[in-house]
Amino acid sequence: MFERLEALPADSLLGLIALFREDSNPQKVDLGVGVYRDEAGHTAIMSAIQKASREHMETEDSKTYIGPVGVVGFVEGIKKLVLGEQSSAIQQGHLAAIQTPGGCGALRVGSELIRRLGDELTVWVSDPTWANHVPLIQSAGLPIQSYPYFDASTGMVNFEAMDEQLAKLGPNDVVLLHGCCHNPTGADLSFEHWQRIAERANKQGFIPYVDIAYQGLGDGLEEDVKGVRYLSENIQEMVIATSCSKNFGLYRERTGALMIQTKSATEAAAIQTQIQDVARANYSMSPAYGGHLVDKVLHNDELRREWQDELNAMATRVKSLRAGLLEEINKRDIAKDFSFITQQKGMFTYLGITPEQVSELRRDYSIYMADSSRINVAGLNTQCLGYVADALKKVCG
Repeated sequence: MFERLEALPADSLLGLIALFREDSNPQKVDLGVGVYRDEAGHTAIMSAIQKASREHMETEDSKTYIGPVGVVGFVEGIKKLVLGEQSSAIQQGHLAAIQTPGGCGALRVGSELIRRLGDELTVWVSDPTWANHVPLIQSAGLPIQSYPYFDASTGMVNFEAMDEQLAKLGPNDVVLLHGCCHNPTGADLSFEHWQRIAERANKQGFIPYVDIAYQGLGDGLEEDVKGVRYLSENIQEMVIATSCSKNFGLYRERTGALMIQTKSATEAAAIQTQIQDVARANYSMSPAYGGHLVDKVLHNDELRREWQDELNAMATRVKSLRAGLLEEINKRDIAKDFSFITQQKGMFTYLGITPEQVSELRRDYSIYMADSSRINVAGLNTQCLGYVADALKKVCG
């Protein structure tokens, strides 16, 4: 029977990893994989997480199931981390939430919940968006359309074009928004943009679906969710998917959460049963380990301070690498304007070069990035900035 299925094309990013691994050039640079790396190219375990892990291992006395909500302390802590201690939705009981296997799990459960709302709903994603958004949402049975977002000529958000499309949407539409540190472009919505989106959502009736995977890696823990919090306080319904992979470094522990904001506590209670039912049909219950670690970090003042200091250092390093790369580029008088690099936020940026130039960088200089020219800024280090700028000068003129 299985002969009916043919092999699928290799994942382009996974293929890039393999090519980089096989490359013998000592100057090779990996800007493709979307994980945070330190100056030595290592994705280290955060110190606060290590301490939480030791404490957890010393006190855990059972491996039984944790229940459909997940680690309760984790879920309560993440709600406040994203929406704030004074969130009206939290205080009024208008929020249903569960722990999920990473941000991907949150997106999938959220999409299946949306699918249950009816056959006529469409999800709108930014052009471009994170590559995995499309299969995650489509596999839940939802149709996808895209709205204008990125202006390649400026490297920033083309909000007027985006708003023009949002003005045409209605109650049967769901709009996926990147909460901060847009992946793959690094071009973020301004606070004014978030205000206008709230107005549009209230006027048109569409539901915002916020994916926030990089809180704290842009302008700061509070600053990065200022727009999301405004949205929550000024509209009645929204969906939020969040991940602890980047800001807690829990990539392989698959730790995330899904939050559904509703019009009333009664609706939230009903939706809580729905998202737990979706989860039950998919994976039954979430893995507990990462949730326990985040719970400990968020509810221990000393660990929380240590974690925030580490996260701030990571964000500061990424900003420094952006500034350093632009400085090296400017020294070489490259024809293309790369000034957008320091205006964008988070780990990613679009260089805005052609696929042919991307291929040339890979072939001739062992600099690896996605064909779209998305680079992971955290894959750089201070020693390779000049080398990367030299290569860009050669391929861009």
